[in-house]
Amino acid sequence: MASVNIINLRKTYGDVVALSDISIDIETGSFYTLLGPSGCGKTTLLRTIAGFHFQNSGRILVDDKEIQNKPAYRRDVGMVFQDYAVFPHLSVEANVAFGLKQRKVPNSEIGPRVFEALRTVQLDPYAKRMPHELSGGQQQRVGLARAMVINPKILLMDEPLSNLDAKLRVDLRAELRRIQQDLGMTTIYVTHDQEEALAISDTVCVMYGGIIQQAATPYEIYREPANRFVANFVGGNNFLAAGAASTRVSLKADGHVVADLPDATSDPIVAAVRPEVISLSPDGTDTGRDITVAARIKQISFIGREIEIVAIDSAGSEIRAILRPSPELLALKVDDQAGFGFDRADVQIFEDSETGRRLV
Repeated sequence: MASVNIINLRKTYGDVVALSDISIDIETGSFYTLLGPSGCGKTTLLRTIAGFHFQNSGRILVDDKEIQNKPAYRRDVGMVFQDYAVFPHLSVEANVAFGLKQRKVPNSEIGPRVFEALRTVQLDPYAKRMPHELSGGQQQRVGLARAMVINPKILLMDEPLSNLDAKLRVDLRAELRRIQQDLGMTTIYVTHDQEEALAISDTVCVMYGGIIQQAATPYEIYREPANRFVANFVGGNNFLAAGAASTRVSLKADGHVVADLPDATSDPIVAAVRPEVISLSPDGTDTGRDITVAARIKQISFIGREIEIVAIDSAGSEIRAILRPSPELLALKVDDQAGFGFDRADVQIFEDSETGRRLV
C-alpha cells in the first residue's frame, strides 16, 4: 500500500498537450478512477505513472519518494492491461509466476505466492490450464493475479473490462472492487464507462482535454458537478435554454422561473435537469411539480425496466425523461404533446459553454 502524489505533470506530443499541469493526491489504499472520453489524457497519465511514457515536466511521488525518472521495472507497480496480455504458451500458474521469476524470487516462495494470488481471484482450480482454455473474464483475472503477485505498491488498470460482454463486466467489476478492498491495495483505474466509475471508486477524477475537470467522490461527481462537461458526461443531463434577468433565471420555452443566482450575470446560461427526476403528464397538463414544460415527443424507447422519452420544447431544447414503464406511457406516440415536470430543487445552472462552470 502506498500514497501517490502527482505534482504539475505535463506531457506533450509535438504541439499536442496530452497532460496540462496535472496535480492529484491519492490516499493509501484507495480506489482512484480516471474517467473521461477517448483522447482526454487518462491513459497517458496512467502510463506515465507506470513509466511507459516520460513526462516533459512534473513529479510523481509514491510514499513521498520521487519515481518520475526511474525506468518502469524499478517503479514497483503492477499493471493490468485492456487486452489481457497473458502469455499464450504458458499455463495459468506459469503466467502468474513470470514476474516473480524475473525478480529472482526464491523458488520456495514462488509456489505459495502464486497459489495465494490465484485463490484471491478464484482461479486456483485452473492453475494447470492454458490461456486458450479460459474465458475472457478468466484470462483477465490471470492478468490481475500476475499484477498482484509481485506485491506492488500501486496497482494500475487500463480499461481492463472493456473487451468483456455487458453482464460479465458488471460481475467482474464487483470482483475487482472486492479484491482491492480485501488487499487494501492503492489502485488507479482508467475507464470511459461512467457507471463503472461510479460503482467501484472511492474517488472519480473526470478528465477532458488533458485537464482535470473535477475529482471527488462518486456521489459528489454526480450530484454536484463542477461544470457543464462533468454534468453532461457523467450520467447525462437535459440542458434547457434559459436566460437571466439580473439574478433571476427563467426558461426560454415558457418563462418559468427556475432559479435565483447569487450574483447577476450577463453570460449565456443553461438550466440542467437530470432525466430520472422528471415526471411526465401524457395529456400535457400539470404534473404536480414546481415546473411543467410542454414538449412534443420525438422518440420513445422501451429498455426493460425503464422507458426513455425524448421530446423538444418550444425553445428547441431537447428534454429526456427516464421513467418506469406503465400502460399510459407505452400508449404515447411520436408527435404527441406531453408535460415534463420537475422541481426547482432539481435544477442546476451552468455557463453555456463546453466546460462552463456551475453557477447554482
